[in-house]
Amino acid sequence: MNTTDLSRYNNDWFDEGAGILKRTIWFFVNALFFICPLNPLSGLKKFLLRLFGAKVGKGVVIKPRVNIKYPWKLSIGDYSWIGEGVWIDNLDRVDIGAHCCLSQEALLLIGNHNYQNPTFDLMIAPIILEDGVWLGAQSTVTGGVTCKSHSVLAVQSVTSSDLEAYSIYRGNPAVKVKERVIKTR
Repeated sequence: MNTTDLSRYNNDWFDEGAGILKRTIWFFVNALFFICPLNPLSGLKKFLLRLFGAKVGKGVVIKPRVNIKYPWKLSIGDYSWIGEGVWIDNLDRVDIGAHCCLSQEALLLIGNHNYQNPTFDLMIAPIILEDGVWLGAQSTVTGGVTCKSHSVLAVQSVTSSDLEAYSIYRGNPAVKVKERVIKTR
């Protein structure tokens, strides 16, 4: 049997971006005011996010049951919509542009592990959603991905690579299925 010495496992390089006290307080604030379905007030959630260091634009809507790992690593542009049950597992920066829609239970998942390394080291990279991006319900975006302007990731789709601007993607792994045409009135 092949055994590996896991005592070499070390992610001391990882910076959570805040001390233990701030992270602990956020844990309870997140549980009580964000994850809890009894708080429908976007205004209070935006205030709390800003208090903990997030950049939040005007007209942002944050629905109930949203889970945010580290608000100090989050920015949300004007008039974006964070749907019910969205999970932003942002071990690194997550930048959400203006007029974006993260539909119900979408997942922004930054952390991964290097399966080729015997110590299974943590790998992280930021996620960028440019203006006008729409993530369908239960879709997943992984670390290191940029969803370019007005791209769409369809319901239950998964992407671990960049999405082209004005394009619609579907599947796991997500593939481009057509161009997104936005009609003006």
